[in-house]
Amino acid sequence: MQISGSALARVDRSSALYQKLEGAHRRIALKDPTIWGAEAAVEAAVRLNWVDLPESSRTLLPEIDALVARFPHIKRVVLAGMGGSSLAPEVIAQSFKKNLFILDSTDPQYFAHALTKDLSSTLLIVSSKSGSTIETSSARAIFTAAFQDQGLDLASHMVIITDPGSPLDLQARGQGLAVINADPHVGGRFSALTAFGLVPTAFTGVDVSVLLDQASDMKAEFLHDSHAIIDVASLLITESSQYIAFVDQGSGLNGLSDWIEQLIAESTGKSGVGRLPIAVDDVTSGAVGGAFRVSYSEGDADLVAVGSLGEHFIFWEWVTALLGSALDIDPFNQPNVTEAKNATSQLLKDWNGTLPQFTADYIDDNVAIFGEDKSLHQSLLSFLATVPEDGYISIHAYLDRKDDASVRELQNVLSKKTGKPVTFGWGPRFLHSTGQFHKGGQQNGAFLQITGACTNDLDIPGEKFTLRTLLMAQALGDHAALQKRKFPLLRLHLEDRSAGILQLLTVARSL
Repeated sequence: MQISGSALARVDRSSALYQKLEGAHRRIALKDPTIWGAEAAVEAAVRLNWVDLPESSRTLLPEIDALVARFPHIKRVVLAGMGGSSLAPEVIAQSFKKNLFILDSTDPQYFAHALTKDLSSTLLIVSSKSGSTIETSSARAIFTAAFQDQGLDLASHMVIITDPGSPLDLQARGQGLAVINADPHVGGRFSALTAFGLVPTAFTGVDVSVLLDQASDMKAEFLHDSHAIIDVASLLITESSQYIAFVDQGSGLNGLSDWIEQLIAESTGKSGVGRLPIAVDDVTSGAVGGAFRVSYSEGDADLVAVGSLGEHFIFWEWVTALLGSALDIDPFNQPNVTEAKNATSQLLKDWNGTLPQFTADYIDDNVAIFGEDKSLHQSLLSFLATVPEDGYISIHAYLDRKDDASVRELQNVLSKKTGKPVTFGWGPRFLHSTGQFHKGGQQNGAFLQITGACTNDLDIPGEKFTLRTLLMAQALGDHAALQKRKFPLLRLHLEDRSAGILQLLTVARSL
């Protein structure tokens, strides 16, 4: 990997921070669980096998080849997984220009894209460490019923990736399904080079051994000469007190910033500290709000890291572990992700399977406003006025990231209007990513939540609630968690999604 950029001139290799990072670097190589403090040691002791993955995952290759060979009739692959179970496969598939449908949403309108009328050549890969992730278990139940309705043999259309001995592992084997186990001593966001990252993309035709070769060479390089990786880690601490903009543009590694976003945000955003990664379209927009800019292709970013995808995987995992050491936090836990899950479960229990009717404070054409102002224009103005001086805006869109993709432009619009960093997350996907940082990191976010009417819905076999109800429970559960912390918060509900997005963008541009 080639590291360059103007910020390198400001690295102080004689500083106490640099010396601390060098010590942590050596200890990570030895898988020392005490690097991040006594409280983190117990968790770290069972989460450090990612260090060995460039070499240890080679033992998976024959098993993966044999598994793929068992499904010659498959032409379309759908991956049901959240967070670390889907972000790495997504960037691998996109970077190698392979088709892989990522099913990481409970929006029934997005879900409908995955369910085709003829599933005879479709494979569903269910990817979950425990099998208890509600989005993934719901997808599995819906697809199981769909396969059975079409008279298809489940064992010919479903593969399970999970930890050995998990409830999902035991249940799937009992059903005669193909199961491949991942290393249980690797946390989800560090699992790009485990079965979670490699198996789904192998089914699309990617030679995953190439990724392991790249990662192994990169690891050998920074273990031989640590300066590049320590330089990068130290810059992310000294040059940024909070915001780091990551830019895919021009690299050919589409989606890498989304993967890094989860890795760094969920690992460092706790105890009131952290670094908030922001996936942006280009280097220019990344500069808004004074963010430190990182690009993976030649350009004028503060830091440029040019390398192959396998190199990036192990490099940024290692850097993230180093950031945890510098910030004195546990990079392997995610306490506030569990909080969001519990809030969802409580609402589903309270609602007893039936979505309540919610009355907006005001309705402005196609947008229902849950706030104090009567118009969308004034609501947005009032919301933006509440953003802390040193704060950021976070947009949460519980919509269809295929048909409703234009709503992402709101990130650029608000960033230009306010001069503040703006993150964008698809709900509920971001709950397994930046959702940890929002509640556990620096307490200076302002949150714009966008929900939308659903023109269709899907029953979830075995549950009293539907996908639409689950989606709203996730949105409102997170809304309650943010509201409890008294963060600036505005919810807008699109009565008509297409028209509502157009109205929202038009009004935002006019501010």
